[in-house]
Amino acid sequence: MKLFLPKQHGAWAMLIIPFWAGVAASGFQWQHIPFFMGWLLLYLATYPMLLLFKGKKISFYRKWTLIYSIPALLFLLIPLWARPAIIVFGFAMIPFFLLNAYFSWKKNDRALLNDISAIMAFGLAGLASSFLSEGNLSLDAILVITSSVLFFIGSTFYVKTMIREKNNPVYKRISWSYHIIVPILFAISGFWIVAIAFLPSLVRAIYYYGKPMTMKKVGILEIINAAVFFILIVIAIN
Repeated sequence: MKLFLPKQHGAWAMLIIPFWAGVAASGFQWQHIPFFMGWLLLYLATYPMLLLFKGKKISFYRKWTLIYSIPALLFLLIPLWARPAIIVFGFAMIPFFLLNAYFSWKKNDRALLNDISAIMAFGLAGLASSFLSEGNLSLDAILVITSSVLFFIGSTFYVKTMIREKNNPVYKRISWSYHIIVPILFAISGFWIVAIAFLPSLVRAIYYYGKPMTMKKVGILEIINAAVFFILIVIAIN
């Protein structure tokens, strides 16, 4: 049976980086393995679940929602048993899921607010992974997750200027301004390595703007950029 997988390839980095950045900030526990497996399967489950709101192929999407969600919940029971208070982060994700469901129902999945809502949910997962280790949120955890959320919001602006909004000067100004302001703010705050982690994003946002690039090439460059960001952000807290 061929797996039914999300088509948003860029979301994989959003799924992985905040979670493991949270682990890096607070320390690894063996429960992080089933936690990540559950989080991965839950993400896979939300894809057909959100498509249910479009009102088409109901039985197909319901089947795949169950295929992913049942093992996801079983895996998530392990970190929940170890740290029951972690369920708070699950409740905090609900408003963002409802917002994603709304945009799915409206058939407007590419809306900027929809993307930011998903990024916030991924950030909450990173906070949860950090909370699992110590039962609290350290300043390092807050720093890496805030940085990750800001990084992926910037990535969203950049991708839109390269594909769907490539002829929109408003998005260009927003993207360039965002990529300049964020590292400056981190530098002013004294987080120099974090500021440096955002510089490759600034360079690619300006250098590649207006250049003809396929979606595949844009995606590959974003994966490389995200990997560099993750390495530097981990260095910043060690």
